[in-house]
Amino acid sequence: MIDVFSYVPAIVLLPFFSFLIALGVGKYLPKGGAFGGIAATAGSFLLSLWVLATVAGGEAANRTLYTWASAGGIGPTDVELSFGILIDPLSALMLVIVTLVALLVHVFSLGYMNDEGETGLPRYYAGLGLFTASMLGFVVADNLLMAFMFFELVGLCSYLLIGFNFREPGPPSAAKKAFLVTRFGDYFFLIGVVAVLATFGTAQFAGEGSFPALADAALNGSGSVAWTPGGVELQTWLTVVGLLVLGGVVGKSAQFPLHTWLPDAMEGPTPVSALIHAATMVAAGVYLVARMYGFYALSPTALAVIAFIGGFTALFAATMGLVKDELKQVLAYSTISQYGYMMLALGAGGYVAAVFHLTTHAFFKALLFLGAGAVIIAMHHNEDMWDMGGLKSKMPVTYYTFLAGSLALAGIFPFAGFWSKDEILYEALVHGLNDPLLLGGYLMGLLAVPVTAFYTFRMVFLTFHGEPRSETARDPEPVRWNVKGPLTVLGTLAVVTGFINMVPVQKVLGLEGIDILHRWLDNEWGGIEGLSSHHYADLGPYSSGSLVGGEVGTVLVGAAVSLGLALAGLTVAWRLYNVPSPTEHTAKLGGIKDVLYNNYYLDELQVWLAYRTEDIAGGANTFDQGIIDGVVNSVSSVSLFGGSRVRRLQSGVVSQYAMLLTLGLIALLLALGVTGGWFL
Repeated sequence: MIDVFSYVPAIVLLPFFSFLIALGVGKYLPKGGAFGGIAATAGSFLLSLWVLATVAGGEAANRTLYTWASAGGIGPTDVELSFGILIDPLSALMLVIVTLVALLVHVFSLGYMNDEGETGLPRYYAGLGLFTASMLGFVVADNLLMAFMFFELVGLCSYLLIGFNFREPGPPSAAKKAFLVTRFGDYFFLIGVVAVLATFGTAQFAGEGSFPALADAALNGSGSVAWTPGGVELQTWLTVVGLLVLGGVVGKSAQFPLHTWLPDAMEGPTPVSALIHAATMVAAGVYLVARMYGFYALSPTALAVIAFIGGFTALFAATMGLVKDELKQVLAYSTISQYGYMMLALGAGGYVAAVFHLTTHAFFKALLFLGAGAVIIAMHHNEDMWDMGGLKSKMPVTYYTFLAGSLALAGIFPFAGFWSKDEILYEALVHGLNDPLLLGGYLMGLLAVPVTAFYTFRMVFLTFHGEPRSETARDPEPVRWNVKGPLTVLGTLAVVTGFINMVPVQKVLGLEGIDILHRWLDNEWGGIEGLSSHHYADLGPYSSGSLVGGEVGTVLVGAAVSLGLALAGLTVAWRLYNVPSPTEHTAKLGGIKDVLYNNYYLDELQVWLAYRTEDIAGGANTFDQGIIDGVVNSVSSVSLFGGSRVRRLQSGVVSQYAMLLTLGLIALLLALGVTGGWFL
């Protein structure tokens, strides 16, 4: 019998080989090595489907492939640093998502990059290959240190691809900003990794017991805990370690306050934006919390912080999307907001709800970015929505697929986003009734619903409806199959993906078997014991990922309120912007618009803090050189000065030595004479 799990490394290595080929000989290949990248990601996608089918058959894998270092004396057992694979329902699902979106992005790039006369195509396709391989390596990692390594590789690839057009002023600046802001969060992540190794003597996600290795070590008490700081209770220390790792998550998933890099990342090519936002870098943070959920479930404080940050970010970012004029900028703030919803779900105990929204969002957000890319091709790279209009009849495939993605994003029934967002809000409401932080997160997430619907359909109406507002919009550039094909696939997924977890329908109608994702993540088809939402419910303070026990009335009222708010936001956008010649109504907000348009001036605040940090560092440097080094240098100067004078006595001239001896003898005699006369 063929062991499919032995082919899992190939899922990672195929895109890596495409990176090597494009980088090495891409300039000699058609379209810069694009077809090699397409073939590699297609191979990874097929292997991922095979893995998914195998996991559905009840199998799973947790294997160490290579141990590259080991050390003893840190904990109850030797610490081994290794590379391995962990394939369970969560990672199998994520493999399919990443490879499918990456494949569609590669195909779409044929129409977006090559038709615009881009230079450096081998470098572009090499970057896509390495980016895909890095994310896949992160997904299959069986331990936290390995995950951290691929986490950093994902960040490096985003830097290279955001700054692809490095000859222009914007992309290099945006790439550096993304690199530095996310590195700030990753600094805390690295400390968290070290703390995990020191505390538990292991960084494995899954162990031999009934719980994940990290959670199992914590639950078993001091016998499995190698170290905690003196005087700090274990529960408190678990919270500290969890929040340290969360620093990297906040940076990568662009959560407040480390979200400022993501809008600037729109300087990269649009297919890169689709990959970053839907299936790689920004998804990595949420996936990491889901992967470590058994650990986080042990700390109610850490979960409450995650939920509040997520709820706040969902509303905070949505408000900025209200006033943006560029198509990709609206989608950027939408991404920040939607990942806020996922964090809210994780903090509220909705493990399955978070993974559900991660899945649906991957498809409809990739669709929206690629749809924006099609519009940008048609508009000759003009992204200003106020120069568009009237594209509905000229780009029907793009319009209807983009509309499907927009309905999913706005949470309109029965599109995919409705089901996943509704479950998130339900989890936050049910568990928030006993926790003020969770309740606050729920209220902010609920308020973000009409805001999301409004900015989404403001974008749709300004782009596709009304009369053309520029010459380019009157005669747009046509797009080919390599653009329309990926849009059609993703448009279909934006419609049907929500049906994999129709829990509200199951709850109201009493149907069985339609909560497919819940059963999948509960390991009903197979998986590693302990890595399921069912076991996480036993670990944490909430009934994680389960609507069981909720009243039918609560489900109906929650869904009705959420859908009603979404329809209200859509209706307002319809009345204001679905007209032949729309006007900018947000100008009526006055100073509030300026605050929103300038992103609450957080970029300026970060620059100010950077300069203040520079001033503090300069003052510390002056104190160090003037006081600390000054004292040390003064002492050494006295020694050096004295030594230089004494050194002159060692001249090597015999006559000088004789003179000095004579003078010394005379001085001695005089001293004895004086003291002798005094004694007498």
